[in-house]
Amino acid sequence: MAIKLENVGIAVRDLEAAISFFTDLGLTLVGRDTVRGEWTDTAVGLDGNHANIAMLATPDSHGHIELFEYLHPAAIESTPVRPNEIGMHRIAFSVDDLDRALEVAARHGCRPLRGVATYADTYKLTYVRGPSGILVMLAEELKKPALQR
Repeated sequence: MAIKLENVGIAVRDLEAAISFFTDLGLTLVGRDTVRGEWTDTAVGLDGNHANIAMLATPDSHGHIELFEYLHPAAIESTPVRPNEIGMHRIAFSVDDLDRALEVAARHGCRPLRGVATYADTYKLTYVRGPSGILVMLAEELKKPALQR
């Protein structure tokens, strides 16, 4: 059986703010739609499902994020996930200039949770709290790791 990752779906409170954040980081908006009807009720498992959605792609077109702003049923606010909680955790991006990426994030009111760290002289990385409380990891490769993934 062949398998590939299609996208990561993220429910957001403000679709425009989330699109702005991710496009400023370098993703491209590839499509928008409003979805509703029996097919969405069945696929998502929510009666009366109605949402505005946007699909964004990384510059290499291998990674996609689908953002959802629920109109019905009403979105449920929750406490933003912490890095050590079980479940969906974060979205991570490789960037070629972490300082520049953090400047972009700061324009959206997003700052590192604690600071910038260096892992084994290989990566400089940090977590920021993005729009709607989304945890976003940004990592700049400093040199190729000895063990390739």
